[in-house]
Amino acid sequence: MTSNIIPTAVINPDAPADSLEAKQPEFDNGTDIAGKEGYFSREYMAREWDKIWTRSWLIAGVESDLPKVGDFFLFNIAEESIIVTRTDEGIKAFYNVCSHRGARLVRDERGNRKVFVCPFHSWSFNNTGELRRITDEEHFKPEVIAHRPGLKPVACASHAGIIFINMDASPGPLEEAIGLPEGYLEAYNIDQMRVVRHVRSEWGSNWKVGVEAFYESYHLHAVHPETRGVMGDLNVQYDLYPKGASRMIVPLGQPSPRIHDQATVNEGLKMMLEDAGVNAEGFTGTAADVRRAIQVAKRERAARNGLDYSQLVDGQLSDSWATGIFPNVQIGCHPEAIFLMRFLPHESDPERFYYDTMTLIFPVADGSYTPPAWMGLPDDTDITGAVRPPTEHYSIEEDAGLGQVLSQDSELMPVVQQGMRSRGFDGQLWSEQEQRLRHFHVELERRLEE
Repeated sequence: MTSNIIPTAVINPDAPADSLEAKQPEFDNGTDIAGKEGYFSREYMAREWDKIWTRSWLIAGVESDLPKVGDFFLFNIAEESIIVTRTDEGIKAFYNVCSHRGARLVRDERGNRKVFVCPFHSWSFNNTGELRRITDEEHFKPEVIAHRPGLKPVACASHAGIIFINMDASPGPLEEAIGLPEGYLEAYNIDQMRVVRHVRSEWGSNWKVGVEAFYESYHLHAVHPETRGVMGDLNVQYDLYPKGASRMIVPLGQPSPRIHDQATVNEGLKMMLEDAGVNAEGFTGTAADVRRAIQVAKRERAARNGLDYSQLVDGQLSDSWATGIFPNVQIGCHPEAIFLMRFLPHESDPERFYYDTMTLIFPVADGSYTPPAWMGLPDDTDITGAVRPPTEHYSIEEDAGLGQVLSQDSELMPVVQQGMRSRGFDGQLWSEQEQRLRHFHVELERRLEE
């Protein structure tokens, strides 16, 4: 890095080196211009399937969706469908396919079954994968079914209340693949949260365009101008970890340095104060005092609700720790809510992807906890966590009702995708505000070359 480059921010220069808040050492990911064929090439798409999607630990869901033995959900990605289920032996995963003739066993997205019955010829399997019954077994030559063909397992493991699967026959350890420091995700107690909304919508670009849009805050001033009053978009701390993982700490509750007025407590800041339980009309500080007031109020509110925030630093109470796990995840981490985003490849079109989001919240009895407004929850959302809502599905032509910020991103993705095809565009030029993108692509290309 040359000396005339303005360094990116450090949120807390006094954070101990072993703190999860501490600025991480710099990665040297070079200065190459990334190629563009990977955004619309079907050959590249096929390589990604073989080298990335079938060999990586992928987030399939969350443990709170499987509270009882027999509970299951489907994780669908491209041409594969995988059953994830809680058994007496723990959580297991299997390909959603009958070993007899290949029919899909399960079509319901979630439910509770201890036995899976094939809709084609009624073969049945225990939810632990063993073959239970072959219809008219006496009509099979013993040699054909001597191996007692059960369900084919998929590697499955959990971390911090999140369930991962890996289609590789011999995957490496999950914790090593995640790449984040020990205790990073565990600090948010995701295992105690409940899904209050789950949306899967189709977007008009390659999946990598989606990842890239959420891996930097450089675009906020242009695409989301309404955030300038409440987000310090030039005060963001970017950190890179092994295995392609990364994060950006986006300070909330402060105006962007791009705007002149740094003192007035604007309407957006007032709303954030109210969300934290502070009477905004009685607040006597300036804009510079809002972030700290939010931190104090949230810690006091947690104590009243019997929640232990001792593992969280003050910055985690106010800021968004936007955390990326390779290859396709961004988690907006907040103490009261988690916004888990997955960017999933389309089954056949490299210029489309599925944006799959789950909003998880602590089921606090007094209802004082609400997810940050940017998560876009509709006003009538049941945030008690008492009932797991069904997944909402939206085609590319439909409005998924994701809220203003995410709708703006959705509208921009096709604009970027179309522009990349132009002869006038040679490849992406990344600033240090976009260092997470370069880090992601270095890891992507490394794995594609393995």
